[in-house]
Amino acid sequence: MTTTDVVLVGVTTRRAQILDAAIAVLGRQGVRGVTHRAVDAAAGVPLGTTSNYFRTRDALFEGVVERFAERERAAFDELAAAAAPSTPQELAALLAEFTRAAAGPRRELTLARFAILTEAAIHPPLQRKLGEAAAEIRAWGTAWMRAVGSAHPLRDVSLLANQVDALTLHQLAYPDPAFDPEPSLTTLVTALVGTGGGQAANYREQPCDFSR
Repeated sequence: MTTTDVVLVGVTTRRAQILDAAIAVLGRQGVRGVTHRAVDAAAGVPLGTTSNYFRTRDALFEGVVERFAERERAAFDELAAAAAPSTPQELAALLAEFTRAAAGPRRELTLARFAILTEAAIHPPLQRKLGEAAAEIRAWGTAWMRAVGSAHPLRDVSLLANQVDALTLHQLAYPDPAFDPEPSLTTLVTALVGTGGGQAANYREQPCDFSR
């Protein structure tokens, strides 16, 4: 490794450190809390460091979305590599575990995700980066639906992703100590796999993702 390589690795690591801190601030304080000064403090770097990397707030948010997408793809790739559901019940159990983690241990990251989605609705340029990550994650979900017997995996993964989002968001807003998403997810996956056609087959496929 050359001296130049060492410098580039250091720059990349510091940039990721700053963006991870910004994501944490976003999850704890919301969009308004994300300032250069707040990110500096959260990252434990000298005042002005974040501004050196991202001169404007828009540039900072673009970096946040890019970093968030990287982390989500990596997390979901790890999950997908470790799981191979072959029945509706196994898939429902896997997604229930994912949902519990999103609303529990990964709560801060999930709140950041929803904040990013809202920000993307206001600033369309952010949508492209989110869409790229969602497409990769949707591919895994589609493969899972096909593996458990779905005749319409693209349609079904959209419906299932919407349900996961709804369950997660409701748990975040109204925490329930006895939260267990598995029964409702099992019901939905089983019903989707059982609908080979009919009105449900005419459902218009929508962009979706399982990312948190």
